[in-house]
Amino acid sequence: MNGKNVKRALIVWGGWDGHEPKQCVDIFGPWLKTKGFDVTIADTLDAYLDSEKTSNYSVIIPVWTMGTINSEQSNALRNAVRGGSGLAGWHGGMGDSFRDNTEYQFMTGGQWVAHPGGIVPYTVNIRDHKDLITKGLRDFRMKSEQYYMHTDPCNEVLVTTTFTGRHGGVPWIKNCVMPVVWKKRYGKGRVFYSSLGHVAKDFDVPEVLEIAKRGILWAAREKIVPEYVSPKKR
Repeated sequence: MNGKNVKRALIVWGGWDGHEPKQCVDIFGPWLKTKGFDVTIADTLDAYLDSEKTSNYSVIIPVWTMGTINSEQSNALRNAVRGGSGLAGWHGGMGDSFRDNTEYQFMTGGQWVAHPGGIVPYTVNIRDHKDLITKGLRDFRMKSEQYYMHTDPCNEVLVTTTFTGRHGGVPWIKNCVMPVVWKKRYGKGRVFYSSLGHVAKDFDVPEVLEIAKRGILWAAREKIVPEYVSPKKR
């Protein structure tokens, strides 16, 4: 893969407009170019079908909520990641895609199932302070969708959140600790996911943006140089 040492990124966006896929792509596409990536942006799942090109990407970033993916498209994407391309994404753009495709969920490491109460205030907890994706970051507050997910026990969880049970009429989930950010392997490929990033404005929270940027670089096997660290407590 990537024999000429050219950094290539593929961003594929579409699906449900409520997650503002194009607006989110407009955040990360230009940023990737500043990092020296040759960036391809597509609004069709057929972008996965050219197996020679797909297997040559350093990282593939799906931004596609719900919808359907046919077997040919799904196989091409999974084969690319299994062969060594990175996969990185956030929120429903990667964690609530193609609900009937369990092989896709096996690759990504999780599937959204609920966000009790919709937009609610909650705390995000950094679990691993040594990993390069989260190093230098502290716990922070969000007001957004707090994703309840079914997750792969093989995931390496870096960030969590704890449900209070006060929202959405589901008090039985009180004190449930839920993975928010994880990384994993799929064949030879690196897979990164963050459930943060419901809409583009969520990336105004510096920790949310920083985690996504670092995760993309990790999946692409690029050096992580922090652009933001949390202020020290006074």
